[in-house]
Amino acid sequence: MGRIRTGSPEQGGNLNSSAIKLSSVKKNFGQTEIIKGVSLDIVKGERHAIIGPNGAGKSTLFNLISGRFPLTEGTIELGGEDITNLDPELINRKGLARSFQITNIFPKMSVYENVRCAVLWSLGYKYSFWKRVSGLVDASERTAEIVELIGLKDRHERLAGVLTYAEQRALEIGVTIAGGANVILLDEPTAGMSLSERNDAVELVRKVTEGKTLVMVEHDMSVVFGLADRITVLVYGQVIATGKPSEIEENRAVQEAYLGTEQQ
Repeated sequence: MGRIRTGSPEQGGNLNSSAIKLSSVKKNFGQTEIIKGVSLDIVKGERHAIIGPNGAGKSTLFNLISGRFPLTEGTIELGGEDITNLDPELINRKGLARSFQITNIFPKMSVYENVRCAVLWSLGYKYSFWKRVSGLVDASERTAEIVELIGLKDRHERLAGVLTYAEQRALEIGVTIAGGANVILLDEPTAGMSLSERNDAVELVRKVTEGKTLVMVEHDMSVVFGLADRITVLVYGQVIATGKPSEIEENRAVQEAYLGTEQQ
């Protein structure tokens, strides 16, 4: 069997370096056990991919980390703080943001307005009768920066619902990062894209997560191996390997269970 690394000292053994730490996490739906005791340490500032076959539990794990589902057992820490079973909005305020497999934007609002909604909340602005949004200089500047960062400056006045699929995904990434979170979870950010769109999306993800911690679920192996610093392989709700891309590619257990190329 190839090399398997699960929280070695240089890659996450130090608690102070942990962005996300899962300890013996389990999730049952009725009598069905979906996540079976996952322990994982994701280091601050790394780009970490979670891969595995359909039904492995990847999206469920994302939902546990982001607070959408409660845990059955175990604990989850964010930056050393226990966030187990906190509500999603509380976890978001502590510095974690996520996207979803299905694009989640306001289709009847413009690109600019979509991003500004997220920016306003992050800056602490709440609904007010006596303040005009256009007069909030800090919010306007931050919104413009993000719209340009995601490559939609020329389309900032367009309704989000008429954007191309790739542009909508870029907008969702913009909304995700608008709150200033240090930990970003992206669920299949390149799904359904053409080759050129996928390449553009990878560069966008690389750019917007610079200096942040990225955790992504992704099926496209070219994206995973080209973007991730470390990869975790999940099969039937259990981690079978965590390591650098080269280690995962050489790992016989991964080859047999997921990549489909058993070594002789």
